[in-house]
Amino acid sequence: MTTYGFTGWFGIALLILDLAVRVLAVIIVPRNRRPTAGMAWLLAIFLIPLVGIVVFLLIGNPKLPRKRRRKQDDINVYIRQTTRDLVRANLTDESPPWFASVVALNRRLGSMPLQGGNDATLIADYQASLDAMTEEVGRATRFVHVEFYILTCDQTTYPLFDALEAAVKRGVIVRVLLDHFASFRTRDYKKTLRRLTEMGADWHLMLPLQPLKGKFQRPDLRNHRKLLIVDGAIGYMGSQNVIDRSYNKSSNIKRGLQWQELVTRIEGPTVAALNAVFLSDWYSETDQILTNETGILDAATNAGDLELQVVPSGPGFDGENNLRLFLALIYNAQHQINITSPYFVPDEAMLYAVTTAVQRGVPVNLFVSEIGDQALVYHAQRSYYEELLRAGVRIWMYPAPYILHAKHFTIDDEIAVIGSSNMDMRSFGLNMEVSLMVRGADFVDEMRQVEDHYRSVSRELTLDEWLTQPLRSTILDNIARLTSALQ
Repeated sequence: MTTYGFTGWFGIALLILDLAVRVLAVIIVPRNRRPTAGMAWLLAIFLIPLVGIVVFLLIGNPKLPRKRRRKQDDINVYIRQTTRDLVRANLTDESPPWFASVVALNRRLGSMPLQGGNDATLIADYQASLDAMTEEVGRATRFVHVEFYILTCDQTTYPLFDALEAAVKRGVIVRVLLDHFASFRTRDYKKTLRRLTEMGADWHLMLPLQPLKGKFQRPDLRNHRKLLIVDGAIGYMGSQNVIDRSYNKSSNIKRGLQWQELVTRIEGPTVAALNAVFLSDWYSETDQILTNETGILDAATNAGDLELQVVPSGPGFDGENNLRLFLALIYNAQHQINITSPYFVPDEAMLYAVTTAVQRGVPVNLFVSEIGDQALVYHAQRSYYEELLRAGVRIWMYPAPYILHAKHFTIDDEIAVIGSSNMDMRSFGLNMEVSLMVRGADFVDEMRQVEDHYRSVSRELTLDEWLTQPLRSTILDNIARLTSALQ
């Protein structure tokens, strides 16, 4: 065979292979995906085949391994069985007529019941929340459960680690979960693990990327939850990680960046539901069932008059629990919607819900950061501003050098949500999150005060200002928007 003939046959083989890859991609990629996600993956594979295929094989599966999903199913069944006869919250005539259906939705998706008799307060000061958790650990007598996306022992968090060590010394069981990839990227990762080991805490990595130990899943699936539970009686949750406010990154320090968070302290029966989320993650990572601490029926006595419902979500569940909760509340809102999210990158359903709310006469305020800490997400978020502004959404830009990292929103006068979940496609589909739905006018009033503070220090972005954006910014925003759909 001549060189020319060989080259010709080789070229034909490449064309057949290329065609086969494209046909298989059309068959495999869109299956059980959103149309936007499927289209984004197909574009990546068609335009840059080699890179697109490798990336798809690496992060193309948005679900946890089957074994972990079965564990989550077992957990859900257990929670439903143990809470079947638990009725602590009475849906009175004072609740909105649609509220019972949202409670049922959350129960069906996340298994947790609505519980009354709770008290919850907000902590908007970064250092104050760390101090409050440190003091709470100092009063622990039975156990402390710590679960954070990022957990770092640094100059700012030393007091909390000291309190955990002192708790261990007086016989308190301290269990710790931290996300492997997120914490690994921090400056003090090794020092943190060494400190936990030396103090005698029982610690484990969440979603570890350790293929040599048989622990591997899609690398960018993360456990993004932030929880601290003391003795099953007091719980903390929200947006804040355990790390210095600058995240100890030289680039952040150079820019003077500071994170602004919101945390809630909970007392009452719902703390047991928060603890159930921790215990489910503990079981997923260790195969240990902590039978002495699983009883939701043994929850704390009434502490207030708030009705709370914990809503866990993530790739271990069949549906996007947090997204469905958010959509249900937004569509049912009648008077006002205030959304705070550091990364607002909505899917089509969320975008339609928000813009439809404005069109039916419900004012919508969106609080976001003026600057970003993650370039791709920042530009993807910006790509939605024009559509939101044209629809009538009011966008408030929290000033630099602060990153508004709080994650919460209020509906009308008595419903609020706070937790770890952003309003972006990553939090909806890829991250393990936990949200708390609250019914109570006093709590909403407290959160409105936080929102009023945001408004007082922020500037409002107008459509006229936005339309003066340079072309290069628009191009960057649109490219980032396409990458955000790769799920």
